[in-house]
Amino acid sequence: MKRAFILGGMIAAIGLLAGCAPGPNALANTAAAGGAVAGFWMGLWNGIISPITFIISLFNSHVQIYEVHNNGGWYNFGFLLGISIIFGGGGASTRRSRR
Repeated sequence: MKRAFILGGMIAAIGLLAGCAPGPNALANTAAAGGAVAGFWMGLWNGIISPITFIISLFNSHVQIYEVHNNGGWYNFGFLLGISIIFGGGGASTRRSRR
């Protein structure tokens, strides 16, 4: 009975993780309506303003956090760098206070 419960839990966990896996971006490297493909600098800017953009996106369905018309890896790197700039990048947790 215990083995069946563990096996069922593992199957459910694998299904849940597989359902959360990202898929391919069919719009990558294609121009948006303005004719531009977002690169590193636009990713950096979108990452920096992402907390504000998220709040606005809750009330306006035309506002998105992430630009799907991007050049791939460099946009993603800029976006993550922008988010880490805003949220501290984890460096604050390693700082020790001296008394």
